[in-house]
Amino acid sequence: MPRPIQAVVHLDALQHNLKIAKAAAPNAEVYAVVKANAYGHGIERVYSAFQSADGFALLDLAEAQRLRALGWQGKILLLEGIFAVDDLDVCAALDLSFSLHSQHQIAWLTQFQQINPDAKFDVYLKLNSGMNRLGFQAHEYTDIFKQVQAVGNVRSVSHMTHFSDADGERFGLDGIEHQHFIFNKTIQGLAGKTSLSNSAAILRHHQTLHCDIVRSGIMLYGSSPDYPAHSIQDWNLRPTMSLRSEIIAIQTVQAGDSIGYGSKFIATQQMRIGVVACGYADGYQRLSATGTPVLVDSVQTQVLGRVSMDMLTVDLTAVPQATVGSEVVLWGKSSQGEILSIDEVAAGSGTVGYELMCAITARVPVRIES
Repeated sequence: MPRPIQAVVHLDALQHNLKIAKAAAPNAEVYAVVKANAYGHGIERVYSAFQSADGFALLDLAEAQRLRALGWQGKILLLEGIFAVDDLDVCAALDLSFSLHSQHQIAWLTQFQQINPDAKFDVYLKLNSGMNRLGFQAHEYTDIFKQVQAVGNVRSVSHMTHFSDADGERFGLDGIEHQHFIFNKTIQGLAGKTSLSNSAAILRHHQTLHCDIVRSGIMLYGSSPDYPAHSIQDWNLRPTMSLRSEIIAIQTVQAGDSIGYGSKFIATQQMRIGVVACGYADGYQRLSATGTPVLVDSVQTQVLGRVSMDMLTVDLTAVPQATVGSEVVLWGKSSQGEILSIDEVAAGSGTVGYELMCAITARVPVRIES
């Protein structure tokens, strides 16, 4: 019998969450972001659920090649653009769009015009409106725009920026207000489509923020982009990945007994604890503290002590019926339908749901559930 841990990918939830994104941005094209192997879910696994998207956004050529191999003939956007002039051969062959955020990328594009003058590309010119990560400064943007327009290989130029604080406030103000103002002022009078919104902006600012293309990422995968201000239930999102295992042993400890490496938890009374086949080698965070929520037989309880490589321990006080073989849900949905948000679990180790879903390791088998 195999070790009883598995990750379950819920196709119906992926489809549902995409519908939520489309409903929130009814006048925009909705791209499904599938970078990082679809946030750990697997591009090949999520593809059938996302075929109603208007396009896909991802990071590298290998991911784009996988999408084309699956039969996708629509739009694909490389969010970080190209990394060398040779990448443009693949972009031309696969009909890929890409961002331009630096002068060396423009130089490669200009160089490629001499290599393949017949290739035509739809490019996204990135404005650094305040994220200060990638993109051109506002004062140089118009000149860069004209420079890119003059490149013979360029078929169209769209305008793109990325919000740093769409999930909350920035210096006490609305989180997108400052960047949105800079973006609108900078592109005023310049032709081209616009791409602004990430998941947080789609959900929080859809009534006031208008653009042609939105990039829906984490919301598609059942995590709230502005947790804890809003939960997935608040946004009507559904969990798309469930990490499930089982109790493999039960111990009874006495007051004063410690549990696990480093004796990080000391029992104050007699209690039953369950040992679960899941550890940091499976992708569960070692930093997850005592009190991190977990479901045992669909009842919420907590992790106790330090997570080890292959096991963790849970409090069975609230689950007296639990026994060896009882279902344990580390995050997601139990077989009975009870939900434990990945955001709640991530908070137990001071991180976000993104990291947990991306961290599932290769030794965890994955099952697709429609």
